[in-house]
Amino acid sequence: MMNIQKIPMSKYSFILCLVITLSVTSSALADEPFRPEAGKFPPIEKAHSYRGELVFVDHANRRGSLRVARTGKFYRNDPHPFAMLPYGVIWYHGAPADLRDIPLGTMLHVRAFLPPDPKISAVPVLPVNNKDVDAGHYRGTGIAPAENHVLLLEDEPSHCQREGLVWKLKEVTLKNNQGVIVASREAKTDADDKSSEEKLTFDAATRLWRGRERIVIADLIAEGAWPAVGKKSLDGQPVQLGITWRPAPGDGLNGAFTQFHISDIWLDDAAIQHAAQLQTETHKCFIRSRWMPAWVDTVEYGKFGHATATATLFGGMAPSLYADFQKGSGAQINGAENTLKHTGGHYGPGQMAARGTIVDVITATGDIPLGSSGVQIRFETELIIEGIRPGRVVRIRPESWPLMQLPREEYLFQTNAEDRFPTPDIFPKY
Repeated sequence: MMNIQKIPMSKYSFILCLVITLSVTSSALADEPFRPEAGKFPPIEKAHSYRGELVFVDHANRRGSLRVARTGKFYRNDPHPFAMLPYGVIWYHGAPADLRDIPLGTMLHVRAFLPPDPKISAVPVLPVNNKDVDAGHYRGTGIAPAENHVLLLEDEPSHCQREGLVWKLKEVTLKNNQGVIVASREAKTDADDKSSEEKLTFDAATRLWRGRERIVIADLIAEGAWPAVGKKSLDGQPVQLGITWRPAPGDGLNGAFTQFHISDIWLDDAAIQHAAQLQTETHKCFIRSRWMPAWVDTVEYGKFGHATATATLFGGMAPSLYADFQKGSGAQINGAENTLKHTGGHYGPGQMAARGTIVDVITATGDIPLGSSGVQIRFETELIIEGIRPGRVVRIRPESWPLMQLPREEYLFQTNAEDRFPTPDIFPKY
């Protein structure tokens, strides 16, 4: 061991060096790739964060592709595949969502990990250090991270509301109902926040929301809030923005290759709350028709197929959905694949699902990890099915929810991993 007393430095400089070393070490550990374990919700603090444009969606398999934004020329970046973890949470307009709800082109914030099990990954498995690889051709590093299994996927207003941020509009330049807004993303409650400013484009297709109504640029011009032509200061007006990317004219010298575009402006809290309410209702209807996802914690086996299963419901959904799981009520549980597709039935999920009763509902206290609802149910059935085993993903329907038939692409005949994704055979022969 090194003898510290022989080093010619004061005790204060030694402490300073030690603090710096520990800080650097802690930062390095936080950047280390993390692979989630089966049956455990991973800590979001260990997730890799990035941001990208949604360019492809395979909603039935909860996967897609993002054009990841880093330091290079954004338009050159190849689409990067991602897959939602079975307990991964999606937010759109500040409310729970499914991938099918989000328009292509939307800029999304991502918190993701390495594939939990590379053998059954729904997207390509990359070298663990791939986020440090320079892609070349003016694209830079970080555009294809190996962390492509997503715990949290959220659009701009969802991200800002979760983080306590707003966009403050500084200046608008307008001509022919299109132009540029100078704005900065800042802490909502910190008046001294000096976040860097960005230039964002907008045009006549940009949606403006005030209260419960949609207005147009001409309305702001008529009110004198925006100029018909030229520049005007907006004095740091707080708003929420929807952000996309689209091709822009120019040679790239003025940021045309990396400048982002405004799809929506919510001018007040009532407007974004109304958008969240509409999206919440959309998602509630979706989950009731597809059943609540969960995973099985334990199974207590009895005789002749009798069993009691304990399952944790996944998180990120409207509270009223969890309230439908009541002690003493009937329910069905069906096996599911990691993409949340129902398994084991030629005629929909209700055919093979185990029927029984919810004998207890347990709500956890304290910190609930992202991905978990903190709600456990104990389900008793007279005939347990193969898909209900510890560690397996399932879907659960309380009897108060309708029993509906699913489209063919949203369930599997078998539970084999190879059967998860459609082949060209899915298309009819004409």
